[in-house]
Amino acid sequence: VQLVESGGGSVQTGGSLNLSCTSSESAFSIGTVGWYRQVPGNQREMVARMDGPGNTAYADSVKGRFTLSRVASKNAIYLQMDDLKPEDTAVYICNHEIKWVGQNAWGQGIQVTVSS
Repeated sequence: VQLVESGGGSVQTGGSLNLSCTSSESAFSIGTVGWYRQVPGNQREMVARMDGPGNTAYADSVKGRFTLSRVASKNAIYLQMDDLKPEDTAVYICNHEIKWVGQNAWGQGIQVTVSS
């Protein structure tokens, strides 16, 4: 299963980015979708995730600044990131898990850099 991320880049503190994740093979309307991030030398951390019914969870560090959404018609998920901070700098990775079929798919990751 291939997940493709886009929308990363470099912004200054306080700026915004909107990450996208699409797949031609995996139906985002089922299972749990989400975004994780990783900084070299650190563990991968959950940023935001959404289950099948649409319940969302966010890392405390991004609450109120990031918004996860899912558009079934486009089979895509988005992460709107506002008021970005230098500590948000990381590789952001899309995830789609469907536990009952044993799927846990990851994208390649996309770089987000926030400068002060």
